[in-house]
Amino acid sequence: MRDIPAGARIAVVGAVVGAGACALPVLRQGVPWAAVALLAGLYALCEWPPRCPVLAGRVNVPIASGSFFPVLLAAAFLLPPAAAALVAVPGALIASVEEEPRRVRRVWRAAQLVIAASAAAGAHVLLGGREALGGRGAAAAPDFPYALLPAGAAALVFCLVLTALDGLILATAERRPPRTAWRGLLLRSLAPHCAHGFAGLMMAVLWRSRFGPPAALFVLLPMYISCWVFAQYHRERAAHRATIRALVQAVDIKDKYTRGHSERVGRASEMIARELGMEEGRLEVIRFAGILHDVGKLGVPTRVLRKDGPLTPEERAVIELHPEYGHEMVRGIGFLGEARAAILHHHERLDGSGYPYGLAGGQIPEAARVVAVADAFDAMTSTRSYRRARPVAAAVTELERCAGAQFDPRMVGGLVRALSRYGWHVEVTADEPQGFGARGNVPPSRPVGTPAGPAADLLPTPPATGRISPLSDVGEPGPRPHPGPGLPDPRPSNAPGA
Repeated sequence: MRDIPAGARIAVVGAVVGAGACALPVLRQGVPWAAVALLAGLYALCEWPPRCPVLAGRVNVPIASGSFFPVLLAAAFLLPPAAAALVAVPGALIASVEEEPRRVRRVWRAAQLVIAASAAAGAHVLLGGREALGGRGAAAAPDFPYALLPAGAAALVFCLVLTALDGLILATAERRPPRTAWRGLLLRSLAPHCAHGFAGLMMAVLWRSRFGPPAALFVLLPMYISCWVFAQYHRERAAHRATIRALVQAVDIKDKYTRGHSERVGRASEMIARELGMEEGRLEVIRFAGILHDVGKLGVPTRVLRKDGPLTPEERAVIELHPEYGHEMVRGIGFLGEARAAILHHHERLDGSGYPYGLAGGQIPEAARVVAVADAFDAMTSTRSYRRARPVAAAVTELERCAGAQFDPRMVGGLVRALSRYGWHVEVTADEPQGFGARGNVPPSRPVGTPAGPAADLLPTPPATGRISPLSDVGEPGPRPHPGPGLPDPRPSNAPGA
């Protein structure tokens, strides 16, 4: 708990206290403990397979909580609020959790589900849902379609409580701004919870029918099928991440001067996108764009990437082709979406002096403008074998100086706000992480305006009266040299902005 922000600790403790208050009435009212135990055991059994060493990895089992909410909603329809709250506890405490701190996450999830189940059961009772379900056996048939009203209201309350608490933990644990912490949560959750509510109602109706509790288990079969589909989706996402990881490792091996740079640019890109309030679905794509922005360096000769000293016009022309190489490499990877355009255009500038196509202003895709800022920021704040890292404040000052001409001011502002909220921590990326400069591996200081450093920084050849921008991988606006004899022009005649 020490590493958890204070606001998140307060939220977790408050949720646990609230959950205890929801479950406390079981001590002073008659509770059908047999039904509670059966439903709680069933929910725990549904959540247990991903953690079972025999089943995990061998059979397709659900890998995320929420797949078997119909059991909790059936408990809300069948039991008093306090008893329904207890059904969620065993399953939540043994559910699979992928990220640390696992214990705290399980406790939070248990408290969250206890409160949601209790609130849903209360709404169901308040609207007369228990009577609408009918009596046991053949005593009374369910009152359809009226029974759908309290069941739908209970499912909605269940969804609202979970959404409110999810947004609360995002705002406190991840320090997201309130305007983005809850954005989109309800809309993404509403349809699944309505489906879960209908399945839970079917379980409750069968439970109270003459066939008894065993009949209710048949409702779980379609739920398990949906869980299987969900598991397949997550396996596909894991394969996507493995593909991206392999590409990034290949770039890191080839371009040793910028090892780790891709992952940090991905992280910074996601921070900017989140601060700008982009939809949750776009955040991962923006992060992929940042991670893969330099994948085209795989098509650049290693001797050029690792060259110490100034680049010739021919070498620079070859390096300026790396966005197009990268775009060609990933154009067939459908899940990258707009990340492909960001890979192609992350070296464009607002004033039109960038490459490969010289796009300007709004012609540059939004994702590319995000990655451009993240790329420049990490390049300035990372230590390389030929120069020291700049302080974060100095890098921010330089970004703000170049905003409007080179970078989109909105993206720069988003990065500044994200840094003030989360901070920035980087690792040394040079091959000599200790004793920087002690072994003479840092080139001596050069006069202002003289190119220096390996080609990985892509510093442009400056005009005779100009100066080198301190931005790595990007430079001040200036004339771009002709690619030289025998080399293709990096701006095709049919390209936009050419």
